[in-house]
Amino acid sequence: MTRRALLVCLFAVMALQGPLGAQSSRRQQKPPCEPNLAACPDEGCGKQFDPNLNVRKNIRSDDRPATPETLTWMQNLPNPKHFTKGGSREELTALGEGQKLTVVAYVIAAKQEGAESCNCGLTSKPETDNHLVLVTKATVSKYPVSGDPEANKKTFHQREVESETAEFTPRVRLDHPNFTHEKLQPLVNRAAQKALLVRVTGRLLFDSEHFVMHPLVRVNNWEVHPILKLEVCTEGDGCEATGDAGWKSLDDIE
Repeated sequence: MTRRALLVCLFAVMALQGPLGAQSSRRQQKPPCEPNLAACPDEGCGKQFDPNLNVRKNIRSDDRPATPETLTWMQNLPNPKHFTKGGSREELTALGEGQKLTVVAYVIAAKQEGAESCNCGLTSKPETDNHLVLVTKATVSKYPVSGDPEANKKTFHQREVESETAEFTPRVRLDHPNFTHEKLQPLVNRAAQKALLVRVTGRLLFDSEHFVMHPLVRVNNWEVHPILKLEVCTEGDGCEATGDAGWKSLDDIE
């Protein structure tokens, strides 16, 4: 067969199969393990990683009083020494996992997440998490934004390296419909230095999935996950961590 004939056959096969990139994408994307969030158990698609982690991520409420902590305190929390994938989380509990806490920080982004095991691989916005990037005032001051969009991309990365994570989850969103990227991100965009002062209340969680594999850009894998309450400072930087003046619940923001 001539070289030209071989090329014709190759192009014909490619036309039937579709673009190589699209084929690769279809192979990599796993179908949801349940059809919707209502059918998704607390363990999620637990067999794909860790049902114990997913159960902690999918907590919907916690009536205990919250302990005030700082973002610096979270940044100094140690990694476990003996944790194994799918194993006991007793060591993590001893380090603080599961406690209810309140942290004051600056949110610099609310990122829309995609398919995850905890949410049964679902991909619609109501059924996925939002990843909040939290930093300290020192980080905002060290890496100020400017009028140059390209320079600000580098600034964001520099800030994110010094960040901690908090998560809006779809189960908590059932009771708090404002816990969305669409509601929070515009407030961040309008804030001075694109850094919005917030007071976050939720459960302390060690994201062992990103500890074992697929590390994220942040200080460590301790998170406020799930967020159970989020308050926005309506006075710029003028809100105190322990007072209520100036704080407004995201639930009450129209």
